[in-house]
Amino acid sequence: MMMRIAFALILFALPVRAEIDIKEVTSAGGLRAWLVESHELPFTALEIRFEGGTSVDAPGARGAVNLMTALLEEGAGDLDAQGFARARDDLAAKFSFQAGVDSVAVSARFLTENRDASVDLLRLALVAPRFDADAVERVRGQVLSGLAADAKDPARIAGDTFDRLAFGDHPYGSAGDGTPDSVAALTRDQLLTAHRAALARDRVYISAAGDITPAELGALIDRLLADLPATGAPLPERAEWQVAAGVTVIDFPTPQSAVLFGHAGIKRDDPDFFAAYILNEILGGGRFGSRLMSELREKRGLTYGVGSYLAPMDHAELLSGQFATANASAGQAIQIVRDEWRRAATEGVTAEELAATKTYLTGSYPLRFDGNGPIASILVGLQAEGLPIDYPVTRNAKIEAVTLDDVKRVAARLLRPEALHFVVVGQPDGIAQGG
Repeated sequence: MMMRIAFALILFALPVRAEIDIKEVTSAGGLRAWLVESHELPFTALEIRFEGGTSVDAPGARGAVNLMTALLEEGAGDLDAQGFARARDDLAAKFSFQAGVDSVAVSARFLTENRDASVDLLRLALVAPRFDADAVERVRGQVLSGLAADAKDPARIAGDTFDRLAFGDHPYGSAGDGTPDSVAALTRDQLLTAHRAALARDRVYISAAGDITPAELGALIDRLLADLPATGAPLPERAEWQVAAGVTVIDFPTPQSAVLFGHAGIKRDDPDFFAAYILNEILGGGRFGSRLMSELREKRGLTYGVGSYLAPMDHAELLSGQFATANASAGQAIQIVRDEWRRAATEGVTAEELAATKTYLTGSYPLRFDGNGPIASILVGLQAEGLPIDYPVTRNAKIEAVTLDDVKRVAARLLRPEALHFVVVGQPDGIAQGG
């Protein structure tokens, strides 16, 4: 079965219009995928997302999904780590595996002439990873080294502290790569359990772009994934917001304070999401035209950069931001964030800000579709977010439909300056714990 949705992306750097045709493919085995078929170049980009990610770590095995994922390319089937790497390189294929808080991401790039052999090799990594003792210890050491570096990184400390305060004992409340103690204690059996828990057919999203037909893609994904477990570990419950307004200071010897702030956000399927998206872009989207960037950097020189972000995760929603500033100016910068949050909440935005932001958001969106890899990545992300296959057609119209009154109404609903919590890592002047 195939469902075709055609849409045009106007690439403003070019005088032509690029037609992209998304097909929905259902394999004989019942797996679904989105495909953009293009035979101009003899290669295919394949993207797979398994819902769950590090959130399905078993109790007492924090970091197992992360370590397991990092080991998928370190030997599989009858190939040890070096043999697997040689086989991949001989095929000129590229694989990557990444564990996130809500998903395990698998990316593959392969030439048409080597497609079958590349898929067979990728299948080994997904279905029959070896978890050899030497590979486990080598990659475990890399993870532990990363954790040691994170312990000295003020921004990472701020993020980990904020997550713990916001989400407590929920998996969102702790780092998915684990702690030095939890990672050091992980066993091979726990890695096998993590593999069965995280890579399962009932929670998979698939997309492809490039030199492959719908029939070929259907056969490919069945061959690739058919031997994975039918179901994975249960997903976690909803993560309830737990932190009250205030300031948490982590004493850390550094000339600059790393500041992370936020409060609860908005669901991705909320009817007000597009108005909230535009609002955040105006308030702190990270561009030089945002209010926070103007007030903190351009007018006062308090930071090199500041950004705020809508994060509608699978089990919680977050509106957060971050910046770094000199210890002496941390209190002033925090007050400016509060003031701008309050101003936007009570006044909304201007017509000029809305028009300029719409122009940016609608004009920059088509430029994301600039090759097989980016297209496949975008499509799998849309599926994981539960968006319809025609989203690339309708997205800009939804942006354009947002009115000034919509943004003002959503700003009053979403922005809660009285609920903001700030985590400050450094030695800030004049900031009291809890204030």
